[in-house]
Amino acid sequence: MDYLKISFQIEPREPWTEILIDALADAGFESFTEDHEQLQAYIPQRDFQQSDLDHLIAEYKQRDVSIAYSEEVIPAQNWNAVWESDFDPVQVNNRLFIRAPFHSPNNQCDLEIVIQPKMSFGTGHHQTTFLLAQVMLAMNFEHKKVLDVGTGTGVLGILAAKMGASSIIGTDIEPGAIENAKENIERNAVENFTVLEGDIDILPPDDYDIIIANINKNVLQSHFGTYADLIKKGGRLLLSGFFEADVAEMSDSAREYGFTTKEIYNYETWAVLLCEKN
Repeated sequence: MDYLKISFQIEPREPWTEILIDALADAGFESFTEDHEQLQAYIPQRDFQQSDLDHLIAEYKQRDVSIAYSEEVIPAQNWNAVWESDFDPVQVNNRLFIRAPFHSPNNQCDLEIVIQPKMSFGTGHHQTTFLLAQVMLAMNFEHKKVLDVGTGTGVLGILAAKMGASSIIGTDIEPGAIENAKENIERNAVENFTVLEGDIDILPPDDYDIIIANINKNVLQSHFGTYADLIKKGGRLLLSGFFEADVAEMSDSAREYGFTTKEIYNYETWAVLLCEKN
C-alpha cells in the first residue's frame, strides 16, 4: 500500500500545528512527525481526498494563518528499507525489549519480541504502540482470551501471548500485514495466535476477556457496537490511535455502548483509554 506524505509549513506554528494535527486525524491521516520547520502527515494514498485538504487550507486562510504544503508518494516497497536504516531496539519499562532480527538480544529484560515489520505498523516506536505496551505490562493476561484489532506486525498480540494469554485472534484489512504478522508470530515461537484478514465484522460471536484496538478515532467510533458485542461482562477494552484532545469524545462514545473508562494514559499528545464492559 502506497502512502502519501504531506509536509506542512505553518505560521504561526502555535497553537495551529496541534489544531491541524487533530483535523487531519479526523480526515484519515494515520501518523505525524514534526521537526523545527515542518509537520509531516501520512495517509494511505487510496484514502486521500484532495477536497478535504482544500477545505482545511481555506479555513486556515480565513483565520490569517499562513500554510503551505508539499506532497510526496512513498511506495510500499520502500518502507522496509527505510525502517531497517533507521530502526533501533525499543525498551519498555525495563521489562520488554522489541528488536529486529539483526539486533543483539538484551538479557536484562524479562520479555523479548523480535519484529520484522516490512510494510506493517507496529515496531514499538510510535507513541501509541509504546504506550499500549506499557499499559499491557501492568495488566494480567494469564488465561485470557484476547482480540487484537488492526494487528499490523502482531507485536501487541505477541506480547499478550508472552504474558500468558490462552488465545489471541488478530485482524487486519491489509493482506501484507497478515502475512507479516504470521511471520512474526512464527519468529517468536507463539502457537496460540491466529490472524484473519478483514475488518472486525469477519469475526464470529465470542466472549473476549480483553480487546486491543490501536487504529484511529473514526474507525474506533465505527467499531464500538461490535466491541460491545464481542467482549464479556467485566472485560477490558484498550483503545488508542487518537490524541489527548479526543479523550472526552472517545470516553463518551464508550459509555454509550456500555463501557466505563477506568484509566486514561497520555504520551506525547497521544492517548490510551482503558475501559471496562458494564
